[in-house]
Amino acid sequence: MPSGVKSRRRSRKNDGAKDAPQPKPLTYADAGVNIEAGDRVVDLIERAVRRTHGPRVLGPLGGFAGMFRLDYNEQLFKRNYREPVLVACTDGVGTKVKLAAELGIYNTVGIDCVAMNVNDLIVQGAEPLIFLDYLGLGKVIPERNAAMVEGVAKGCELAGCALLGGETAEMPDVYAPDDFDIAGFAVGVVELERAIDPTRVEKGDVIIALASSGIHSNGYSLVRRIVRQADLRLDRVYPALVGFESTIAPKGEKATLGDVLLEPTRIYAKTIVKLLRKYTVKKIVTGMAHITGSGLPGNLPRAFGSDLDAAIDLSSWSVPPVFEFLQEHGGVERREMFNVFNMGVGYVLIVRPSFADSILKTLRRSGEKAWVLGQMVKGSGQVVMR
Repeated sequence: MPSGVKSRRRSRKNDGAKDAPQPKPLTYADAGVNIEAGDRVVDLIERAVRRTHGPRVLGPLGGFAGMFRLDYNEQLFKRNYREPVLVACTDGVGTKVKLAAELGIYNTVGIDCVAMNVNDLIVQGAEPLIFLDYLGLGKVIPERNAAMVEGVAKGCELAGCALLGGETAEMPDVYAPDDFDIAGFAVGVVELERAIDPTRVEKGDVIIALASSGIHSNGYSLVRRIVRQADLRLDRVYPALVGFESTIAPKGEKATLGDVLLEPTRIYAKTIVKLLRKYTVKKIVTGMAHITGSGLPGNLPRAFGSDLDAAIDLSSWSVPPVFEFLQEHGGVERREMFNVFNMGVGYVLIVRPSFADSILKTLRRSGEKAWVLGQMVKGSGQVVMR
């Protein structure tokens, strides 16, 4: 370096600069990311996560990636697949997280996240194996974030899969301090010849419905719009909703509107896996559908061919009051309600008619509210409601 440069640097340094206050060293916490808080979350969730681990999970908790043994040689655990097919899906909870943040209830949307994934997975006939979650948020608050992951762990227990790992991303420049988002990724396995194939659905097959637990996790942009437009109070108990079977309202108390809207999505995984294992020879379940956004008209046609219609008997069930409540206060047309919400039908099976009664009994013994929703008829790939 030329000597002149050195001399100029010395002259600037000596020109009173030594008396100027030195800036405080910048840290990651100053930028809005608290590593210690993140580590605290890991400590808080360890017990909940380990509850989802069986002997097929390998390695310590907190590694760079989780490991899951697909099969065992030991006879005790033997579950061999001749032609195993991995099934994977990913999904989130949508704007339902805005209600959770507003109400300060964080342990339910984790269940929703698992449900939205595994309920899609089992449609293919798959057994859920592993689940991973992703949390994006503005600020890590250990107890709050632990509640979110505990909800995920609870969902995994209900689904019978292992919570193998996850990620918490603190991004203050992306999210406001109280905002967050949650998404998940699930992997399952199915024997190739047992995979559900929509081409097997035939005219005369019976359509069986499984009841939803409420709104589940779709349509919440419309729900929140109705709440604002009608000036509804989330902390109020509305007479029209009294009797709602809430799993989150305090014991002995009636469910508020907020409790009803945050009711977790029902997880059907164990019921469906158990049912499919009962019929290992005959393929009596020909189609299935998870009723999410777009309701019955948008989801059920994905389960059968374009030469058939699903004839739905609207008199076969009573639409739960929460949907009628939202329709009334939002001035929403009935057709639009069916195109957005599940309207009380969370999951659908299409089965051979000679096995319909037996399947209904099995589903009800598993704790599901199940009924005959309709029948497959000749058509053009539509849902026809009568």
